[in-house]
Amino acid sequence: CKKIEKNQITKNMKFTKSIFDKEGNDIEKFNKLDLDERSIVFYSEDISSFVHFEQIIHELTEKMGYQICYVTSAKDDPILTSQNKRIKAFYIGLGAIRTKFFMELKAELLVMTMPSLETYFIKRSRFYSVHYVYVFHSIVSSHTIYRKGAFDHFDSIFCAGPHHIKEIKATEQLYNLNHKNLVMYGYGLLDKLQKNKPVQNQEICTKDGRKKILVAPSWGKKGLLETKGLDLVKILLDAGYHVTVRPHPMSIKKSSKTIKKIREKFEGNSDFILDTNTSSFEQLFSSYALITDWSGIGFEYAFVCERPVIYVDVPKKAQNKEYDKIQFVPLEVSIRDKIGEIISINNLESMPERIEFLYGHVNEFQNKIKKIRDDTIFNIGESGQAAAGEIIQIINEIAPTK
Repeated sequence: CKKIEKNQITKNMKFTKSIFDKEGNDIEKFNKLDLDERSIVFYSEDISSFVHFEQIIHELTEKMGYQICYVTSAKDDPILTSQNKRIKAFYIGLGAIRTKFFMELKAELLVMTMPSLETYFIKRSRFYSVHYVYVFHSIVSSHTIYRKGAFDHFDSIFCAGPHHIKEIKATEQLYNLNHKNLVMYGYGLLDKLQKNKPVQNQEICTKDGRKKILVAPSWGKKGLLETKGLDLVKILLDAGYHVTVRPHPMSIKKSSKTIKKIREKFEGNSDFILDTNTSSFEQLFSSYALITDWSGIGFEYAFVCERPVIYVDVPKKAQNKEYDKIQFVPLEVSIRDKIGEIISINNLESMPERIEFLYGHVNEFQNKIKKIRDDTIFNIGESGQAAAGEIIQIINEIAPTK
């Protein structure tokens, strides 16, 4: 027995070592780089982060000729196999090894889409004066969906639109915080989707004429999928629609039992798809209608496809319990009835009727949506240039002081 136990311990030690081999080797390679080789660093917490960096990285590496480092916690991050010689990619994993990496980070500038710097897993470097840049991964307001203090420890914030600048300035004033460098950036994902938008309209119906409905809500215990997902999908399928359910990545992690129930209930129906590939946006272009709750995907669908959105009015998601101290109405509250229609969660039976009415008058929304988009988002089509220019300016300002 003792021999078996000893062999098992040895086996476990080897397994543990193998887990950290890749992370440890990559971190060692990163730390061996000269400082000018790791001057600009991007951090990706998962594979969905890259779409928010893509325009910026393309501008820096392909257009301006700069080298960047890209560190990721996702083993399947496509950037790890990139052939771009100006991108040095490193896998750093999660947990303690990641925390240690960031606490000892030596770089001029770090760009990330992960909020709550310093207050959760990612800490500011204890050994070097790194300039921290936050890039919004959603168009939604900054003072509701995100936790209190989510942006307090960043040096620069690349804002999607005027609402972010107003909200963050109001937050700084309310809590007597240091002023951050607020950059009129835009929204890289919107630019990517605009560039990839098919010239001709995608097929928004199946070959047998069923209209394609995309259900893509936010996440949380009171979210649409978590509370009424089964009911909604049944109503839509019974009405003759082709239904794709696209759960938020956090729903897949935190509400796996609910997602499993939905899958098992409808997987035998040829008109049902459960799409967990959140890095793909093909479903966005080919959907007759989008149903969501408080998810930022509503903005992306409306602003790119120029079609209205159906919002199911589940309780508002507010991780910041003090959001109402900021005087501005959150964008996701003020804009919903202007780019679509709001339906009560207690009135889901009316969904087929509302879909037919709303999308039967889709042309009436197009000009309104275009105007709202142009007023809401900075630098449409040029966010990459705006961000890359600002990053180089920051680097040039940092250099003489070090």
